[in-house]
This record gives sequence, structure tokens and C-alpha cells, in this order.
Amino acid sequence: MQSDLSTIKTEYGLRIEGDYYNHLDIEGFSLMMKNPSYCYKFYWLEAIVNLISEDVTETTFDEIINEMIANAWYSVLEFHIHLSGIVLGDVKDGLERAVKKLSDISGLPANASKLEIKNAIKEHDAELKSEKEQLTNMVPYRALAGFFSKFDETADWESTRRMIAYIERVNKVNILPYTLGSSSKLKKEVYFNPSWIKMINDNTVAILGWIQFEKVKWLQNNNPEVPGLVYKLAPMDEKMRKLNAVRKLWDAVLELKQIVDVFTDKAIDPKGYDVDHFIPWSFVMNDELWNLMPMDSSLNSSKSNKLPAWDPFFSRFSQNQYLLYQLIHDENYPGMHKRFETCYKDNIHSIWANQELYRPGNTPEEFGNILEKNMRPVYDSARRQGYELWKI
Repeated sequence: MQSDLSTIKTEYGLRIEGDYYNHLDIEGFSLMMKNPSYCYKFYWLEAIVNLISEDVTETTFDEIINEMIANAWYSVLEFHIHLSGIVLGDVKDGLERAVKKLSDISGLPANASKLEIKNAIKEHDAELKSEKEQLTNMVPYRALAGFFSKFDETADWESTRRMIAYIERVNKVNILPYTLGSSSKLKKEVYFNPSWIKMINDNTVAILGWIQFEKVKWLQNNNPEVPGLVYKLAPMDEKMRKLNAVRKLWDAVLELKQIVDVFTDKAIDPKGYDVDHFIPWSFVMNDELWNLMPMDSSLNSSKSNKLPAWDPFFSRFSQNQYLLYQLIHDENYPGMHKRFETCYKDNIHSIWANQELYRPGNTPEEFGNILEKNMRPVYDSARRQGYELWKI
């Protein structure tokens, strides 16, 4: 098994041939995310790299924590990711609690910009103080632990004051990425070493790629039911959605059949409908045909990334899906199957859909059972992850 250092070198292209090669402990740096107890260790290093890439040479705990909250915002609120899991119904991770508290007191939407998030943090700084201070208790010190092994003296983790002095002594023997000032709590200064600034600036893309890889592994372990987690670390990119072929398929269906809207129980207007996901795209992170439906355009923004109630809407959804299924296998409409085939590239990847759902010869009952058997567990996972029910 490769060491952390080897992994960064080979998989992320870390370059350590600069003038810092002989006097920086790159192996110690590779251990900065080793054995985390909580997810905010990843966000701590990520925030430092981001700040250094913006030419920041010294900062405070407060500014680093603000960066961490902004970076975790989308995963927690837009995608309902738990940063370090749930214990007996309670959120385990302090960073996740800080994000959710800011959301509650600020009213910011889940898709707020980073600037809006940081402005809201400053506006509600006093209310967030306890959550932010809790995040500084150990990570700033524990993140440097990989550098301490080459120092004879043992760290005293019980005293912040003694740890700061210890870090200064280590730094004289083994240059650290940062040292700490004497101010208290969130005002505590963080000084970045010039040689480490150069190394990080030379390798920003590689280091951020490594952090994201390690973060995804951690988050996936703590969110085992969540699909597409690698896409859930940043704001949603609408360009990821591939709906053109499905739209053309449903256009053809609506030319031939009257389709009743799942939610209004009224006929779909062929000129006034959207193609949308039954289980939100922000959870499944794909555009599979079996999860897509035509719906009244006026309802789409209201539904957003909420879940429709399973009863009665799934049965109506399943009926519309079966009408589509009948037409793509109807020999009287050969053009329908051709349009269905254009969906293969972007919209039909699930093995169960290819082998079971869309095979010829399914009865309405068989089709509905296959669809429910495969969709219900995904739906239930989304509910457990915290997706709200849509109140129509």
C-alpha cells in the first residue's frame, strides 16, 4: 500500500523539486489528514490552502473557521450530507452544527453564494461564537501532529498554552506550515511559513485534489446510502444535467397520448411542461429516465429539491412511466423506439432498468413492481438523509 506521501506524488502530481525540497518535511505534511476523528480536519487544511492561494501570509482562527463554514455549506444544506455522521439522532460534527445554525438564524438559501455566506457569518458572528470556538479546540494543533515525530520532546495536548510553546520549539528543528500567536480563542494569530507558502502555491491544484479525495472517502463512509457523493462538495452545476433526449422522448409521447400530471391530476400541456426528477437530482445526481417525468412548469420551482409524498404520487408516476414504456415497444410507432435509443448515452445506465424495467413484455403490474422495488430504497434513503417532503 502506498504511503500518503507517495499517493500525493503519483496520483496528484505533487512537485517537491523546488528550493524548499531539502528543508521542508513533506512526509509530515502528507500526514496532516491522517486518522481524523471529525471531518473538519479536512476543511481546516483546505481553508489554509485556499487562503494561501489568495496571497494571505497571516490570518486568525476566526478567518479560517469562516472559510471552513463557507466551504461546507453546500454539502450540508444543498445535499444533506452529514460531515461526521449521526449519533443517537444528534449531529456529531461541530462544523455541520455551525453551518446549520447559520442557516437557521440567517435564512440564507442552500444555494447562497460564498460571498453571501461570509457576509452572513460576520453579521451573526456573536451568535456563532460558541460553535466557532469549539472548532478551534484541537484541530489546529492535531493537524501538525505528523511533524512532531522527529522531535524528541512529547507534546502536552492538555494545555493550549503549552502546545503553542511546544509548536514554537518544534518549528526551530522542523519547519512547520504555520505557527500560532498569543491572542486568545478566535483571535489567535496563524502565521504561514514563507517556504511552505511557496510549496503550497506551486502545488495548489495537486494538494486540493488530494484533500478532496480524502474528504470524499471520509464522507462516503459516514453517508453510506448517499449516491454520487463526489459531486456534492460544491454548488450544483446545472450543466451536469442531460435532459435533451428525454425531453424529445416525452414530446413524442405527448403528441400521441394525453398524459395526466402526477401532482395536479390534469392533462399535461405539451407547450407548458418541464421534465423533472421524482427523487431530487441533488440526491441521485443523475438523469436516469426511470426517475424523470413531465410536470406542470408552474410547479417545478415549488418542488425544487423536495420529495413528493410516496402515496399517492408514486402510483401516478408509475402509470405515466408505463405509458411511455408501452409506446417505446409499440411496433406501430417505430420512431418512439429510436427516440428511446437516443437516451442510452445519458439517461439509461442502471443495470436493473436495462435488464428488467425496459425489457419487452412487462405487464403493468410487473413494470410497477420493478420500478417500486428499485426506487423505494433510494427514496427512503433520501428521507433518512433529511430531504423534506413537498407540501403541495
